[in-house]
Amino acid sequence: MKQNFTVRHGALDGVEAFLSVAHHRSFRRAAAELGVTPSAISQAIRALEARVGAALFIRTTRSVGLTEAGERFLARARPAFEELVAASGVARELGQRPTGLLRLTVPRSVVPILLEPLIASFCRAFPEIEVELAASEELVDLAAEGFDAGIRLGQFIAPDMIAVRLTNPLPLIILGSPAYLARRGRPERPDDLREHACLRLRRSNGALASWSLDDNGRSIEIVVSGPFIANDFPTMLGAAVEGVGLAQVPAPLATGAMATGKLVPVLEQFAPMTPGVFLYYPGHRQIMPKLRAFIDHVKGRSGGTN
Repeated sequence: MKQNFTVRHGALDGVEAFLSVAHHRSFRRAAAELGVTPSAISQAIRALEARVGAALFIRTTRSVGLTEAGERFLARARPAFEELVAASGVARELGQRPTGLLRLTVPRSVVPILLEPLIASFCRAFPEIEVELAASEELVDLAAEGFDAGIRLGQFIAPDMIAVRLTNPLPLIILGSPAYLARRGRPERPDDLREHACLRLRRSNGALASWSLDDNGRSIEIVVSGPFIANDFPTMLGAAVEGVGLAQVPAPLATGAMATGKLVPVLEQFAPMTPGVFLYYPGHRQIMPKLRAFIDHVKGRSGGTN
């Protein structure tokens, strides 16, 4: 037979009144402590005794004492009530000031170029907030996985999310190592890519991403092929540095490799623009102060807007 383990409606009513009377051994002093009338305390206790099914107090004209049932009820109810009060205090604190654990899901590629300086300044500004970064290419369900917010390229963010811009729109550029280009030549037109080893990205849904290009405002999608598949941009970029093939990545990721001559851009005139990188979060009515503090910090440093 299935049992119902839920607390009955109103089962906690009168518990605070009971604890106050048990502490003071007086209905009058309990009423004064709780800011109600003695008759209200008496009614609350009578209703509680009716629900429990046993008398909890022995009342005389001169004193108030606990029955055996009352003593046992007190032994269990007092620590439980104190825990509820403490739990309410903790929740209230999280709802009133920036504190607690802020969990963010982010692509591994944005951590060094964007988040490391941002997180460092945020942690200095809000020492009572702990920041947890889960670096993954997976497009997770924020609420189901317990994340406060995520960071992604704009094209991958669901339309029902609130987004805060972290970067300007970014070009997607194609690069190859000097050794690879010396061996295979430089592509001059998008169709030339069909004759090159192109490193591919597998998205979190399992699909292989095609390459996007822009030909004088006309969007081109090319299904490329090559010897290597990665599930994140840094891994693909590393393979390109080693001469495995050409890679297409957001431009900021390749700044260092280009500056040192490890990678050379090609087909620059065909580089398409992406919306850029955004912080995103569900559109709750009330945003917890820890997330609001992070949003304001992001806006203050990037000039982004919702």
